[in-house]
Amino acid sequence: MMNSLLGGKAPAALLFDLDGTLLHSLPDLSTAIDRMLRELNGSGATDEQVGCWIGDGARTLVQRALAHVGLVADAMAVDAAMPVYQRHYSACMTDRSHLFAGVREALQHWFGRGVPMACVTNKGARFTEPLLDHFELRAYMPVAVSGDTLPQRKPDPAPLLHACTQLGIAPKDAVMIGDSRNDVLAARAADMPVVCVSYGYNHGRPVALEQPDFVIDSFLELLD
Repeated sequence: MMNSLLGGKAPAALLFDLDGTLLHSLPDLSTAIDRMLRELNGSGATDEQVGCWIGDGARTLVQRALAHVGLVADAMAVDAAMPVYQRHYSACMTDRSHLFAGVREALQHWFGRGVPMACVTNKGARFTEPLLDHFELRAYMPVAVSGDTLPQRKPDPAPLLHACTQLGIAPKDAVMIGDSRNDVLAARAADMPVVCVSYGYNHGRPVALEQPDFVIDSFLELLD
């Protein structure tokens, strides 16, 4: 499957989204949002609701949560809510999150083959970096482009292009693996093939609707 994306060649590098692709982070994100809303006198939120709000960075997540419970959700309100959310997420972000099945085995396989890898996420670095360390992913992907590394975030192609520059790889020779329309749009704009996992978040929509090159149920399907 991977070779067919590049005309029979093996990918020179692999780029991975984090939330919903490598890491099932929804349980802890949901806990943090629920606690934030209750502290701000909202009515809380469920995992299903939060799963539809993930993918565009923490500010947008917080804004959507505030709006959902009928709280003011303008820029000033989001500014005020962000420290509350960040405090709660910092306290719980590794409590229930875990790597999806097959992820570590696949990363070990590619690492053993000497394939350069990077994490490209819209999550802020203050959370991305500790999560990569906690789940022992740093050895596989020393390059991480977070949502605040550049002025642009996915679906802009800039983070993907920046990761390729860091890896010393041409974008056309890399493959993006993600779970959402942001990953597909960013990869298309970077002229890069894209594979999406079926189990991710994607704002509550089936990711097949975004028309990636392939949709997989497990990273293990990508191993040759």
